[in-house]
Amino acid sequence: MEKYTLTGDIHVLCVTASSFPAGIMAAHKQLHAMIPFSKDRRYFGLSRPEGGGSIIYKAAAEELSSAEAVEGIERFTIAQGEYISIVITDYMKDMQSIGNAFQQLLAYPGIDLAVGYCLEWYLSDKDVRCMVPLAR
Repeated sequence: MEKYTLTGDIHVLCVTASSFPAGIMAAHKQLHAMIPFSKDRRYFGLSRPEGGGSIIYKAAAEELSSAEAVEGIERFTIAQGEYISIVITDYMKDMQSIGNAFQQLLAYPGIDLAVGYCLEWYLSDKDVRCMVPLAR
C-alpha cells in the first residue's frame, strides 16, 4: 500500500453498470462505444455502496474538454486529494485481485468513504491502481 496524491480534480464521463459485479464489463464496453478512445484520456471505475447496501459501479473516461457532448452520459468529478492505493499488475490474469485490493484498502485507518468512493484507475490495459480517499 502507498499514499497517492491527485493534484487536481478529474472530470469524467460515466456509464452506470446495470448490476455489480456482473455488469462491470458491459458498462466499460458501453462507455467505449460512446466515447472515442484516446491515449490522452484516462479511464476509471468508480464504486460505492448506496441505498440498502448494494454497490453502484460506474465506468468512466476522462473528459478531454468541457465541450464534449455525449447524449445519455453522466458527468462526475473525481476529487483531488490524498488516497491510499495499491497497484495491480496484469490484473486480467486474476480479476479477483481488484476486489482483494479494495478489501485491504477499506480496512486502512483514516479512509473517507462518507464522501468518497472506491476508484480504479486503469493505467494501461494490464495495470490498475486501486484507490480509496483518505479523510481530509
